[in-house]
Amino acid sequence: MSNVAKPPWLAVHPVSQEDARAAAGLRAAVAAFKGKLAGTAARAPFDDVMERVAAPADVSFAADTVGGISGWWAKPARPRKGAAILHVHGGWFNLGTARAYRNFVGHIAASAGADAFIPDYRLAPEHPFPSAVTDVEACYRGLVDKEIKKIAVVGDSAGGNLALVLLSIVKGDIPPVGAVAISPVTDLALTGESFETRAEADPYFTKSQAAGFIASYLGRTDATDPLASPLYGDVRGLPPIRAHVGDDEVLLDDSRRYVERAALAGVDAELDVWIGMPHGFVTAVREFEAARQALKAIGAFLTERLRAR
Repeated sequence: MSNVAKPPWLAVHPVSQEDARAAAGLRAAVAAFKGKLAGTAARAPFDDVMERVAAPADVSFAADTVGGISGWWAKPARPRKGAAILHVHGGWFNLGTARAYRNFVGHIAASAGADAFIPDYRLAPEHPFPSAVTDVEACYRGLVDKEIKKIAVVGDSAGGNLALVLLSIVKGDIPPVGAVAISPVTDLALTGESFETRAEADPYFTKSQAAGFIASYLGRTDATDPLASPLYGDVRGLPPIRAHVGDDEVLLDDSRRYVERAALAGVDAELDVWIGMPHGFVTAVREFEAARQALKAIGAFLTERLRAR
């Protein structure tokens, strides 16, 4: 991505030598598995990867049910009262559990100084669209029912999709104070140019692999349905949004095009692109300085938004 005529909503972060070496090592380690994660058989390996995220300091975890949706709380030692984060986990709509995500979300909760709840929304293919959307909305309304006055929404990958869809659903009701989307999947029609321009650079995913996961989620639903693909929705009037994405992702344009549309519609939306970073880099808090910097930026934004009003 060039810095020439860089739009005001875009920040590009160069890669450090240390992170470049770490990314090269990761790329070599996962090369044999690129594009092969598929179907429900991938659930256990995916959860195993997420379980390996470094545990955050001074964060406790507790199972709970919010709005009828089971999940897990990540609670920092001194959380802000009357505030909460709803974190929607990733996994291409087919994979992932709240329990496996608890360490990663614990880092976000600690950085923001607020309790964070991770719902176990229903997964495809057993529960196709719109089951996940329905569950995330129910969980959000459950937090509102608990009289939590300030709620921020965060999501990564497919969870970023669901978080952004949620914004459009509740914007005329009781909207969140802000949202963070980490490498969100915003276009289930897979029309982003980066599926070609980053096909070699992306160490994990291929377009055909993504199409398989999405087909199991959508069924016969049109991929451009705004409740399936937030890129095609009405972004006017949304709360402040921050997105973070690696430059070495086939999903790069999903973030770029969504944030551009939102910014042009008058939304306080900004995108941070991290050069040399792969999908999910923010979870690699041990391995990448970029992950630690992104988490710090995410925490600062969430802290500011949860103080708002």
